[in-house]
Amino acid sequence: MNFFAHLKTVNRHRRLVRRGCFKIGLYWQGLTHDLSKYSPTEFWPGVKYYQGDRSPNNAQREDIGYSASWLHHKGRNKHHYEYWIDYSLENADGSMFPVAMPDKYIAEMMMDRIAAAKVYKGKDYTDRSPLNYYLIGEDRIIIHPETKQKLSFLLNYLADNGEKELYRYIKKEFLK
Repeated sequence: MNFFAHLKTVNRHRRLVRRGCFKIGLYWQGLTHDLSKYSPTEFWPGVKYYQGDRSPNNAQREDIGYSASWLHHKGRNKHHYEYWIDYSLENADGSMFPVAMPDKYIAEMMMDRIAAAKVYKGKDYTDRSPLNYYLIGEDRIIIHPETKQKLSFLLNYLADNGEKELYRYIKKEFLK
């Protein structure tokens, strides 16, 4: 049944993020990561659209034209760059603009991307998988230039040096 398969996927993802966050010293973020996924707004669509090899949010988008669960999720989780988009008071049109993310949330985003790639790629996961996924949509994202530069650097660092070295770098250099 999709209920148990989706629950298992969410739990595994959270467990992998928690391990990564603990390795880099983000204990609270590791414990509280993605708790909104258990809310009815996010969990039940996840059950309905569960496929096992990709996010249920994409299937919900294909079905109804948007993902209500994603809109709920990104507004409650600071490790998503979409959380950091606001209205501009300086522009007369009130247009949206990206805000630079604090480094601790960029680090959590890296743990999230590694965990998601491991969950969805399974045995085909490599340290290059999170970078490859990012590159597919890089030209379409609305992200602050500083955040984009840091995220790109960390994704490439992972691809070139592996997880163990990435954890060391983030803990010793990035989160000083």
